[in-house]
Amino acid sequence: MSNISIKQNSLRAWILAARPKTLSGAAVPALIGLSLAYSDSFAYGEEVFSWTAAVLCMLFALIMQIDANFINDFFDYAKGNDDAETRLGPLRACTQGWVSTDAMKRAIASTTCLACIIGLPLVYYGGLEMILIGLLCVVFCFLYTTHLSYLGLGDVLVLLFFGIVPICITYYVQLHTVTLQVFTASIACGLVIDTLLIVNNYRDRDNDRRDNKMTLVVKIGEQATEYLYLGIGVLASLFGIVFWINQHILAFILPLIYLVLHIFTWLKMKRIHHGKQLNKCLSETARNILIYGLTVSVGLLLL
Repeated sequence: MSNISIKQNSLRAWILAARPKTLSGAAVPALIGLSLAYSDSFAYGEEVFSWTAAVLCMLFALIMQIDANFINDFFDYAKGNDDAETRLGPLRACTQGWVSTDAMKRAIASTTCLACIIGLPLVYYGGLEMILIGLLCVVFCFLYTTHLSYLGLGDVLVLLFFGIVPICITYYVQLHTVTLQVFTASIACGLVIDTLLIVNNYRDRDNDRRDNKMTLVVKIGEQATEYLYLGIGVLASLFGIVFWINQHILAFILPLIYLVLHIFTWLKMKRIHHGKQLNKCLSETARNILIYGLTVSVGLLLL
């Protein structure tokens, strides 16, 4: 793609800036959290599951992901870390001139406000603590790109904000409690989604090292990263035993499809090893994450 084929600030430019392929990473935790809540709601002897709250949770997750993508696009460009000549990943909107920096600033403000507006009604379902959770999501959305990703803390934030927080809070909003099964599932989901960050940083390791961006990959090296990618996918699948223990056998068995695909992607990652071809592994990892979320959710809902 080039600047010539995409009109600045056009609808197509904004769609590319929003990075639709990344939205599965936001949707999967909310989907699993809602599936857990819906499945467990029947134990209360009456219909306690709120579809309104479910829609609000999903929308909040998706808008926050788009907001994070806009923030990442703008600040990486502003810091000069998004060089179009050396970039290996998908092209970015500000760097390519598809979206002007002023328009991106307005978009960041708009999506941040929109996420807050969507999330505010969740106070009715989950209590005033939802305000604190929402503020933390917004603050760390900015801190990740501007500071924490340079300190190698990105993987910790993924575990928290793409695993523990969205699944536990989504469940809590519905049933006002968090069980051991839910907490274990949240860790497993965070690990699965972290594979996307790992393969992304594995591809960008040379550029990140040059820019003093001390990602986990830069810190531990290539070979250790390859085995980390494999290991956390396996570990996440093993955590699924908690579903079996809680009589959701299919929620453990069906995600084994994910594990097989994850292993094949890992083999491809090792074989390619370097360069833009690793974008194939990035796409496959995003697909694997979506399959994981769907298979876990289907397994939970097939009572």
